[in-house]
Amino acid sequence: MSAAPVWLYDGVCVLCSGSVRYALGHERDHAMRFVAIQSREGRALAARHGADPDDPESFLFIEDGRALAKSDAVLALAAHLNGPARLLVIGRIMPKALRDWLYDRVARNRYRIFGRKTVCETPDPAHRHRFAPSETE
Repeated sequence: MSAAPVWLYDGVCVLCSGSVRYALGHERDHAMRFVAIQSREGRALAARHGADPDDPESFLFIEDGRALAKSDAVLALAAHLNGPARLLVIGRIMPKALRDWLYDRVARNRYRIFGRKTVCETPDPAHRHRFAPSETE
């Protein structure tokens, strides 16, 4: 049996945190782990997979030992969801260069459009076991 997929996300990004909450409510198998890139584990995972934890350009979706970024990460994540976000998998028909270009437009403007928090959000107690501990826990 393979390890649970890991979503390495930007914990201070309002869009990213909202996406994590959405995934918790729409996940098919309820096995995914959530790791804020700002946490100790997140920084280690980012370094291992070539991401800058101090200036993340993409979230990473780590599954079966492979770290996927940008639009590939979105498609892999969407495959684990039910609900409207599941429709994102049709993005596979688009050329990767175009998908990544669109992803980059949102990623570069996410703080300006959606906002930024000063600290990572504390997970709901019912889901806390699925999150990496923050530096304050």
